[in-house]
Amino acid sequence: MIIRKAKDKDAKDIIRLLSQVLEIHAVIRPDIFISGTTKYTEQEVIDIINDENRLTFVVADDNDKVIAYALCIIQEQPFLNNMVAFKSLFIDDLCVDQSARGQKIGSKLFNYVKNEAKKMGFYELTLNVWEGNDSAKSFYDKMGMKTKESQLELIL
Repeated sequence: MIIRKAKDKDAKDIIRLLSQVLEIHAVIRPDIFISGTTKYTEQEVIDIINDENRLTFVVADDNDKVIAYALCIIQEQPFLNNMVAFKSLFIDDLCVDQSARGQKIGSKLFNYVKNEAKKMGFYELTLNVWEGNDSAKSFYDKMGMKTKESQLELIL
């Protein structure tokens, strides 16, 4: 197993894993997510891999098959005039193949991303978790993440 930056050839495997993430979300929020789809197309994943404002990491097995990924976005703060300027690394998406879960692969990948962010001088690592995705919340709690802000909704 190796953790490395993603390559164009990894896009098909990332799409396969994106579909697993989508199905989790479609169960939690079928009013928002469409089962059988993915967040990005294969070409969009390739564009993300090659985008200088993004970092994409994968965990590959001994056959170089991608079994986990982290899609990250480099963000420059502030959003507003009253905020201190800093760089943030936003984890847009992170997934471990359902057949490889429970082997600490997610922890290794998360810690790799965290260490890379530290080396690159980022102030913070951020991400969003959908309400109802209790396994993801539990995982990120174990990784030391804390709630920064909450987004509330009122369905009309």
